[in-house]
Amino acid sequence: MSAAVIDGKAFAATLRARIADFAATFEQSAGRKAGLAVVLVGEDPASQVYVASKAKQTVECGMASFEHRLPAETGQAELIALVDQLNADPAVDGILVQLPLPAHLDEQAVVERISPDKDVDGLTPISTGRLALGLPGLVPCTPLGSLMLLKDQLGSLSGLNAVVIGRSILVGKPMAQLLLAESCTVTIAHSRTKDLADVVRRADIVVAAVGRPEMVKGDWIKPGATVIDVGINRLPPAEGAAKGRLVGDVDYAEAAQVAGAITPVPGGVGPMTIAVLLRNALVAAHRNAGVALAEGAL
Repeated sequence: MSAAVIDGKAFAATLRARIADFAATFEQSAGRKAGLAVVLVGEDPASQVYVASKAKQTVECGMASFEHRLPAETGQAELIALVDQLNADPAVDGILVQLPLPAHLDEQAVVERISPDKDVDGLTPISTGRLALGLPGLVPCTPLGSLMLLKDQLGSLSGLNAVVIGRSILVGKPMAQLLLAESCTVTIAHSRTKDLADVVRRADIVVAAVGRPEMVKGDWIKPGATVIDVGINRLPPAEGAAKGRLVGDVDYAEAAQVAGAITPVPGGVGPMTIAVLLRNALVAAHRNAGVALAEGAL
């Protein structure tokens, strides 16, 4: 048996095409483009690449991109003032402050300053509360992208047993809330879960988001289960190699022999994150401009 490969790259491309169509319709209705502002503080190389990719894809989807690059020594008050300015700017529908911030800045205070109506990362306390209460709001991108892949693969998730490995506010906790909303029976497991492998073996759906390379082994997986691997870890380079290969939190070679379907790393969940960020910005634009968007359209 060999698992079906869940192609996140292809799904993300399809989603971006739909976003572009809706962005054009929004521009006609609102008289302006939907706008996404990204704030980068400092010169972290990975963050710079990520921000450039976001800006490029935003423009390709027919939306306005506003980049704010600040020096690493930027103070807390200056950064908060910029967030306040973006909150008040009617051309900006979504605000993303690229994390991590330099160590001298208070990340939580900055995130909390973002208007929940422009919180495309879904990380403010109000966004988190809306998700927990089942109210309309903006949801963290990676969990929502993972849910889209699951529903595309399985259809209805109602009644399925789901195990989420990891309890972060970025992935684990919101992923569990989204699965609960789909009527799954959800277990949140983590590094201190007793008999973790046995817990995972009961799951019809496994979402691995623990940040440990290839921790989830093939014999942890229930035959036919669907595996979503959120992890992205770079192994030490092999002798003579410039850099190590990328792997997920799941031992792909082993799990693919047991699972019914599985996301690869790279090319699985990763491409969904930016696509869902653009989706969130467009949903926010419709709400902020009072333009109707059919439920489930995006």
